[in-house]
Amino acid sequence: MTSGFAPPPYPYERLDELRAAAAPLPGGAVDCSIGTPCDPPPAQVVAALAGSGTERGYPASIGSPAFRQAAAGWTQRRFNVELDPDSQVAACIGTKEFVASLPGYLRLRHPDRDTVLYPAVSYPSYAMGATLAGCRPVPVAVDRHFRVDLSTIDPRDAARALCLWVNTPGNPAGALDDLGAAAAWGRHNGVLVASDECYAEFTWDGPPRTILEHGTAGVLAVHSLSKRSNMAGVRAGFYAGDAELVHYLRECRKHAGCMVPGPVQAAAVAAWSDQDHVDQQRARYRDRLERLASIIELANRLGHLGDARITIDDAFEPPEPPAGGFYLWTRVPGGDAWACADALARSCGLIVSPGEFYCEQPCASGAVDASEYVRIAAVQPEGRLQLAESRLLEPAG
Repeated sequence: MTSGFAPPPYPYERLDELRAAAAPLPGGAVDCSIGTPCDPPPAQVVAALAGSGTERGYPASIGSPAFRQAAAGWTQRRFNVELDPDSQVAACIGTKEFVASLPGYLRLRHPDRDTVLYPAVSYPSYAMGATLAGCRPVPVAVDRHFRVDLSTIDPRDAARALCLWVNTPGNPAGALDDLGAAAAWGRHNGVLVASDECYAEFTWDGPPRTILEHGTAGVLAVHSLSKRSNMAGVRAGFYAGDAELVHYLRECRKHAGCMVPGPVQAAAVAAWSDQDHVDQQRARYRDRLERLASIIELANRLGHLGDARITIDDAFEPPEPPAGGFYLWTRVPGGDAWACADALARSCGLIVSPGEFYCEQPCASGAVDASEYVRIAAVQPEGRLQLAESRLLEPAG
């Protein structure tokens, strides 16, 4: 019997031992490893979800007219980009499934191509989507600011590429790529550029941006309500851009049964139509990023971590605020991110993600090595972050 693909362990399940180590602390673990929202969605969104009356019939795979119009309206208001909701916008079941499935559809369209390009330090689903489609995942080096370095792409890889993924603001480092340069590179090389923009509302360095500002030919933008509106549990997003490609993907996805449930589509219309709740969420994340930075600086200043008595002098550099997103991406100069993650879990119950989750082995990419970093998500409320901080201040037993 031949052996085929063996799925690797899901990254965040590898943290179960750290969660178990933190669980006995009074109040339990303060889990900042996964970017899952903790705040409630707006009341009007919940009301729309509960009262749409769309439960009985099959929803439109491409998204209802109201869904597509709401997404296009938000894009116009937020980015000053005009989209035709009838030809340039379509729904997806959250954006992770779209990221993971896009290479398979593109491979069917271009069987002579087999490569997916993606930032070397990035969200793991870009590489996994390529693998699941039987394609070559090829990382593109990033610079010391974690921006994708287009100049390092081998022309031979470009000739085989189905798409180039960019992610702005980036996960994990919050970097802001030059989306105009990425769109130009894609058009010059005949390669689709897919821009994952699910953190766009949490852009701190300047206004939010989209690749669609540089034209729609040869590009797709992907947006989600998971982060923007605290709706990760209902799975709603959209993709938009090149009309010919949107049409192709719409038709493929109809056959695959990719349908956002009708009640979710109604809730999405309410969410895309309101900006006030997003402004409130932006303030929350900004405050939490500052609180997390102070916690990490406190841990470093004390020189030990609670009862664990693990010295981490110089283990952390003072965290810098990201240009976007709601993660702190903090360097561990000693190179042992797992040891620091373990120390934080045992001393103050803080669960963080080692940088290797966001970079294929070997982790080095150009000027940086992701294994020397940890990612800390600002997804716990103030009281939980205060709890982690107070544990650091407790006298060692």
